[in-house]
Amino acid sequence: MTAVSEASPAASAWREWLEENGPKLLLFARQQSRSHEDAKDIFQDALVKLVEKVRTGEFVGGQESWLPYLYTAIRRLAIDLSRRDDRRKRREDNVGADAEQFDAFQPWFENESADDETRNQLEDKLKELPAKFSEVILMKVWGERTFAEIGETLGISQNTAASRYRYGLEALKRSLGNARRRGDLSI
Repeated sequence: MTAVSEASPAASAWREWLEENGPKLLLFARQQSRSHEDAKDIFQDALVKLVEKVRTGEFVGGQESWLPYLYTAIRRLAIDLSRRDDRRKRREDNVGADAEQFDAFQPWFENESADDETRNQLEDKLKELPAKFSEVILMKVWGERTFAEIGETLGISQNTAASRYRYGLEALKRSLGNARRRGDLSI
């Protein structure tokens, strides 16, 4: 095993790829998990799996396949973590232990120029959508994935992914429109 020096072209290319794609992958991990800390752990675990597969030569495909692989890995790791947490919670409840409450979500969209109130309202409305719609919207809009890639990641057809995107946007638009009419929305 040879270490890659920080100045090597491979390390530089990896760093550039991660700087470009890391924020959208972390956003997806946040949407898939129950807390900001879980999202960071899931994201890191997925990256470690990718690096190990690439290092050992097990990874099929080039750099263009990294992003779809990571979306799938993040989703699966989040499901596994959620199941483990649910089983642990049931065990604790059965023995009478107090169940720990999960930390409130940290903001999904971190941007210094974003209006906190508007961002919070958008996050809340996305969280109110069924997960099957919100995960497709996040992958399409912020993850910049195609419907074919989303379908492959979620194990659905690209037509189903497109329908979920369309229905999710319609539901989000209705929800935001209602909030705006009530005066709850500042945009």
